[in-house]
Amino acid sequence: MKNRPSFESMNNQELLQAGFRALNMGRLPDATECCKLVLKRRPDLVQGHFLVGLVALEAHERKTAFSAFRSVTKLDPGHAAAWAQLAKLLMSEGQVNRADLALAEALACVKDEAVVEDLLGTVYSLMGEYGLANDWYSKAIAHHENHPPFLLNYANNLVYHGKNKQADDVYRQIVAIQPNSPQAHWAMAGARKATDQDHIQQMKALLLGKLHPRAQAFYYYAIGKEHEDLQYWEKAFDAFSSGAQARRGTVEFDEQAEIDAFSFLEKNYTPDRLTGTGNTSVGPIFVLGQPRTGTTLIERILNSHSQVHSAGELQQFSLAIRRLSNHTDPKRFSVALFEAALKLDFGQLGTMYLDTTKRMQGNNRYFVDKLPQNYLMIPLILAALPNAKIVHLTRNPMDACFSSYKQLFADAYLHSYDQEEMARHHARYWRLMQCWRERYAGQFFDISYEKTVQALEPNVRRMLEYLELPWEDACLDFHRHDSAVSTASAAQVREPAHTRSVGRWKKYQTHLQPMYETLCKFGVPLD
Repeated sequence: MKNRPSFESMNNQELLQAGFRALNMGRLPDATECCKLVLKRRPDLVQGHFLVGLVALEAHERKTAFSAFRSVTKLDPGHAAAWAQLAKLLMSEGQVNRADLALAEALACVKDEAVVEDLLGTVYSLMGEYGLANDWYSKAIAHHENHPPFLLNYANNLVYHGKNKQADDVYRQIVAIQPNSPQAHWAMAGARKATDQDHIQQMKALLLGKLHPRAQAFYYYAIGKEHEDLQYWEKAFDAFSSGAQARRGTVEFDEQAEIDAFSFLEKNYTPDRLTGTGNTSVGPIFVLGQPRTGTTLIERILNSHSQVHSAGELQQFSLAIRRLSNHTDPKRFSVALFEAALKLDFGQLGTMYLDTTKRMQGNNRYFVDKLPQNYLMIPLILAALPNAKIVHLTRNPMDACFSSYKQLFADAYLHSYDQEEMARHHARYWRLMQCWRERYAGQFFDISYEKTVQALEPNVRRMLEYLELPWEDACLDFHRHDSAVSTASAAQVREPAHTRSVGRWKKYQTHLQPMYETLCKFGVPLD
């Protein structure tokens, strides 16, 4: 490498500084070499192990990160940052009880450290404790003013609480400090409705620079959203399309693996193969389906009922399968995972799910798990938790597909950045749901997004009857509920039910022929 620094000649302190600089500049090989050299010289150097953990996080090597941060806490039990990193890692894997223990250790030794306070805010956010998250984010920005990453976390939390005007002020503060802040610009566009093109022009100017495709995607999706606010449909589609293309270039979607997984489910997940005695709890209500189909709307309606608590989008059901079967493949859903699940004791599976979600269940009789992808798990849910209720959202396929296509997701739904891939995925989903309806007739409840927003009360009444819940008028005033929302629909669900999104895809009809024709090819009814 040209101008490569001579690490061998550095002392340990210089090596650590060089390693942290390399990490901050995205030069992971250099940072890794610094780690190896410094730990070879001093295997008990706390900061060396901590740097290994940070580098591993950046490289998505979770096992290495776990090991490194554990080493730090063994060498220095009062290292608040390492405990906080462990709590964050454990929460991201759904290990709530272990995360609680790590969090308690971090809280016991944190001392006005902005980085740790920001991390604690993130841990509490992952736990659904958005009020406590706000407290810690506030402490972080008080101890380290005008630091864009801390301000961004704080502003996003404000959006979760419906404080969009206050959040907008913080986003503006961020871009004033650091004009090229892709995530801040994208979040700003999502938190408010554009009334002019000023912000669009600002982002277009930033796109003229040399940007990573991931950064480009943030700007393009934000520009598309604001053009859509202004009803400039052609310009909006151009931006969404450019954003999807940029994002698609940064991810790998293994479509064949998905085809194989869906095929395995259809062939093997039959009532006669999923027998046994499940956990008899009546507490869980699963709200599931495709993303951007109204799952958050239904969750908010149910959360407004006095007997229901929203636990958020929980990963614990599939994680319980992994833990009970010792399945370690990093792919979230695969043939191997679904095959391993068939060999489990379903009662044990249901009990582990309930035990690992206890912290998020709240104090009401029922709790909502709103992870959309749980539609893959319907037969397993019914085997493991036979008294659980399942609510499945349906939506016009073109609206559902386009709504995902124009949404920038984090690290999920990798099929959504190409029209034909999106449509083929939806066709597989549609066929699988038809299969579940035939095999498990009457064991889950379909609710139409379109019918619900067009006639809220009768459809909510039908749903509550299925759930065996008494009617409460508060369910119609869900938009007044002050609980936090952390999904892509955070802004929309603060207003009453509306029909503005019904048939939205038709505004872009001439551009969506690849999506339309693919859905037709696979026999998906579009009415």
